[in-house]
Amino acid sequence: MSSILHDWTDTHTASFQKAVMTFEHKLEETGLFSDDALEDLLERHPHNMLDVCTMGSEDHPVYPNKFRTGDFRGVPAKALIDAAKAGKVWINVRRAMNIHDDYRAVLDRMYGDLAEATGNRAYNANGGILISSPVARVPYHFDKTETILWHVRGRKDLYLWPVSQKYIPDTAHESILTNLLEDDLPYTAEFEADATVLELQPGQAATWPLNSPHRVDNRTFCVSVTTEYSTRESAMKNSAMMTNSALRRYLKMNPLYENDGAISRRLKSVAGRVIRRTPLAPDTTQPDMVTFRVDPDVEGFVVDTAPVERSF
Repeated sequence: MSSILHDWTDTHTASFQKAVMTFEHKLEETGLFSDDALEDLLERHPHNMLDVCTMGSEDHPVYPNKFRTGDFRGVPAKALIDAAKAGKVWINVRRAMNIHDDYRAVLDRMYGDLAEATGNRAYNANGGILISSPVARVPYHFDKTETILWHVRGRKDLYLWPVSQKYIPDTAHESILTNLLEDDLPYTAEFEADATVLELQPGQAATWPLNSPHRVDNRTFCVSVTTEYSTRESAMKNSAMMTNSALRRYLKMNPLYENDGAISRRLKSVAGRVIRRTPLAPDTTQPDMVTFRVDPDVEGFVVDTAPVERSF
């Protein structure tokens, strides 16, 4: 069986996980990302692992520029895909690459080929599928683990920034570690001048150093696979940052991860794993509120509803 990776080189191996980089892949050849295949996937995917979302417009009276969760129950899969093509709707098929055997086989090939190409150990990756509208935008945020964006259909622009106190202050990083739904970071327009911009085409994948802030603007209807995996570095950093958060909150200290040496990071990582299981690390996750429903008979497919906590 041929590799999912296309024309991988020693330069890719040297840059992997260390720099912003792109590489080519053959996911579209699997046949699992056509409209028909995605419709079948949506019909069999568990509701509690499916997110249908939109973003409030700038002039929306209640939700200006706000990320919003929608109620898609009872809407046929084809209509959901039509909504993504026509409006401001995007669909996150969480862990689709893990849950379903046909997609799992492809995920195993993706990361088996990566392990062979890079010489790294096998990865334990999670993979979701994003089906998104031509005007979908993902706000400025960061990922808590190593991430690869495997773009399959359409065109999108990916903006990335360095990991520094200017673009991702430790205080923001620490607060997000206690929130399962929130990854957004403080952002100002002046950041734009310093962005690295990747214009992703079908068959391209992008990856970047751990925790690099980024945002995404679609140019067309898009289908992508997002995969994430934990490494020793990401696990240690997240746990150490949890310790720093407790030091900041309870002892009024001002620790910075970048100032810690290897031994300090290791000790803080051990402490952070303990803190996670105590009230010293409060869960700040707010309820996921549903504020619209998908209606195939309405232009744009989005109908505002009274907020209600998601229960499906």
